[in-house]
Amino acid sequence: MAARDLVQKKHALLRNFPLVGHARYVLETIGPELRQYIVTSNDEERPFSRDQRSWIYASAKGENNYFGFGTDNDVEHEQGHAYVKQRTFADALPDLSDPQAALPSAKVLGGPRGRAKAFRPASVINLSAMSFGSLSGAAVTALNKGAALAGTMQNTGEGGLSPYHLGGADLVLQIGTSYFGCRNEDGTFNLDKLKSMVAGAPVKAIEIKLSQGAKPGLGGMLPGAKVSDEIARIRDIPAGEDCASPSRHTAFHDVDSMLDFVELLARETGLPVGIKSAVGEMEFWEELATLMERGERGVDFVTVDGGEGGTGAAPLIFADSVSLPFRVGFSRVYGVFAERGLTDGITFIGSGKLGLPENAVVAFALGVDMINVGREAMLSIGCIQAQKCHTDKCPTGITTQNPWLTRGIDAPSKGIRAATYLRTLRRELLRVSGAVGVPHPSLITPNDIDILNGDYDARTLGSVYGYKDGWGSLGPELAHEIAELLTA
Repeated sequence: MAARDLVQKKHALLRNFPLVGHARYVLETIGPELRQYIVTSNDEERPFSRDQRSWIYASAKGENNYFGFGTDNDVEHEQGHAYVKQRTFADALPDLSDPQAALPSAKVLGGPRGRAKAFRPASVINLSAMSFGSLSGAAVTALNKGAALAGTMQNTGEGGLSPYHLGGADLVLQIGTSYFGCRNEDGTFNLDKLKSMVAGAPVKAIEIKLSQGAKPGLGGMLPGAKVSDEIARIRDIPAGEDCASPSRHTAFHDVDSMLDFVELLARETGLPVGIKSAVGEMEFWEELATLMERGERGVDFVTVDGGEGGTGAAPLIFADSVSLPFRVGFSRVYGVFAERGLTDGITFIGSGKLGLPENAVVAFALGVDMINVGREAMLSIGCIQAQKCHTDKCPTGITTQNPWLTRGIDAPSKGIRAATYLRTLRRELLRVSGAVGVPHPSLITPNDIDILNGDYDARTLGSVYGYKDGWGSLGPELAHEIAELLTA
């Protein structure tokens, strides 16, 4: 080994320090694990801290998820931290003893636009878009079982509808730029295939993916190592080759034609139809709201993905620096529709690290009606934040197609853990809502939360994000309806 190191020319370190230099590469390889378990403090690690992961793991297992001896946060100096302001008195509150922790949406999805199959989602927390291909079949099966047990919906992701999505949960079918499952041979959209797919599965809504937080404006990428024969059949693509989705749609080319496409899908399927997008320039949202203000066409829901989101592979520049973080991006989008008085007619869905109670509460206060959880759901079924999603070497078998690794996932037991986590998160939201004195998180307003602004000073959430009076709150009719529904 020493002789080889001395004569090789690829690594200067090994040439100068034979044998000993290998220690550096070993330490570099296991560095993330060392930092995760030994070096970093409870709140330092990213994207999820040790405290956050511990809460998810304990919640998924139904164990004690409390923390003792008070907070270890620097509560007076942590810039930007959100603090919920509890109320001394409250009206009727929901029963927290319900083992299912039922928490339906305050809005009827598709109701304002009169869709034939409009419905009220049974859960404000649902599973985010994670395709079979990016995730293993065993992982998708476990999440689907968990969603079915918890009464939530599962988003298929742009990879199309697979057999692993058919374990009992209601589905949101995502249509991406490659139209997997409903495409022609040349990759263009095929309406007949879409209608056939919807007819044969428990699809409750259709989501058109414009972009996602991890890589907005780039399109999806499934490495060839993950494109098995099975995935190739489902997506109708060549096996073993990189599957790169285009960055833009071919079925429409501007906001006007996009609304025509939305209305076509809604008319032909009867389902509510919405869009998913990360937030960059605001011209798109301004034009969309202006056209919807006429009342003739419109989306039923808007899913805003934060730039901090992402369950798979992405170039570093896109993961770190393209598209706005959730709170900034969502508040801008919400404001565009609020200025025109359209917010009660649209269901707003948020995603991007919202599967933690504190982040979810802030999202609801900003005007979100439902949230989607992705990485938090992965953690609930065994993810250890190894951050090897892009390598096909995920040690827990969640983001790999390697049969030897995926065999580690026992879908029935992991499904129970996912369901327990989802129920626990709903119960936490009900608890916080009760502390604020309201029966539903959608009734928490931007004035119920303060954001620390420098040492010893705080501003309301609404003032931080430029909200006007009434923004972030449900209209009186919706507020009364959901309050009666939960306290009856």
